Amino acid sequence: MEKLFTRLFFGLVALFLATPLVVIAGVSINEKQSLTFPPEGFSLGWYAQIFTDEGWRSALFTSVLIALGAASLAVLIALPIGYALWRKTTVFGRIVQLLGVSPFVLPPVITALGALSFWATIGSYGAWYTVVISHAVFFTSLPLVTISLGFSTIDREVTEAASTMGADNRQILTTIVLPMIAPYIISGFAFAFVLSLNEYIVAYMTVGFTQVTVPIKIFNALRYGYTPTMASISVLFVAVAVVVFGLVARFGDLPRLLGAWSDGGQK
Repeated sequence: MEKLFTRLFFGLVALFLATPLVVIAGVSINEKQSLTFPPEGFSLGWYAQIFTDEGWRSALFTSVLIALGAASLAVLIALPIGYALWRKTTVFGRIVQLLGVSPFVLPPVITALGALSFWATIGSYGAWYTVVISHAVFFTSLPLVTISLGFSTIDREVTEAASTMGADNRQILTTIVLPMIAPYIISGFAFAFVLSLNEYIVAYMTVGFTQVTVPIKIFNALRYGYTPTMASISVLFVAVAVVVFGLVARFGDLPRLLGAWSDGGQK
């Protein structure tokens, strides 16, 4: 009986969490331009408008480019930090690690205001690279966590054996370390990419309306009236997140990325 109630409880929780997505998906196929659910008629035209309408297509292209740049830069920042901490743990290294995690721990508006003040002070407010760098700093903690977990899976005896056989630090890094942590680097990149794709506050604070991402486009469109295209692109972004995280779960070590140890590993 207790097991039945547990399943019923989690089923109700899942239903509650899925309800907004079901409503948005239903609205996105509404034949009429109205916010009604259940949908009145059926049409996929609103999905087509994402790619045929110049405004939506441009916003989608901008969002993807920013997310790719931000995720790549976040990995480039996190990788040397994780590597340095793996090689030798110091107080200074831990402080740097804490600074790398802090932007994501703090409320986004604080990071956004800090970025706004910085870029406005140096006269770069509104430039395309400001949102890329700001997103990279904001989401560095994600690849930093996954890459640090990747380094923790490396058996020190393997690198010591390679060193004994004459391999230098560069060879150990390129032939042993990087191949072993590659899934964790890709996972960190994927997490940063998906979150950058959907982020609004930092993007708005750093570029305003000079660079229109999809979240900014949705906010702008709301001022002129509702259109189901907003729901369609929301469903598209959810689908992208599901695919990306599904690939991480399929080819990566998702339980370990979520903090679990393998049965044969350290407890």
